[in-house]
Amino acid sequence: MLTAIVGEIGNNSFDHNLGKWSDVPGIYYQIIPDLKMVILADRGCGIFSTLKNVRPNIKNDLEAITIAFTEIVSGRSPEQRGNGLKFVKKVAEQFKIKIKFFSGLAQCEIENGITKFSETNTKIPGTIAIIEI
Repeated sequence: MLTAIVGEIGNNSFDHNLGKWSDVPGIYYQIIPDLKMVILADRGCGIFSTLKNVRPNIKNDLEAITIAFTEIVSGRSPEQRGNGLKFVKKVAEQFKIKIKFFSGLAQCEIENGITKFSETNTKIPGTIAIIEI
């Protein structure tokens, strides 16, 4: 299930950013075996910018990240997609995988089967995911 989560998050970095990278294209990917941790990061446009294309009334990063993890919506409309981060959330909650996911000035944290959304003080261009098992 860890492979599925990492694959989904990594794939999103490419699906939502091709031709839209802020500077460095691609994804940073690191496995830290001693800490049982995987880190993924991209310097793409971020969740807010992606979802704003299909939901222009989204107000901020917190609302965007909450929608991304809880509603079926895709920044690649009209394609019928938008289940990826819901899948990540479901698997992480079920298998007690810890995830901290940042985009813009917001974060989604999943720990011990509980998901929380909050604002952050540091703006993240693109996304960062820290996954721990």
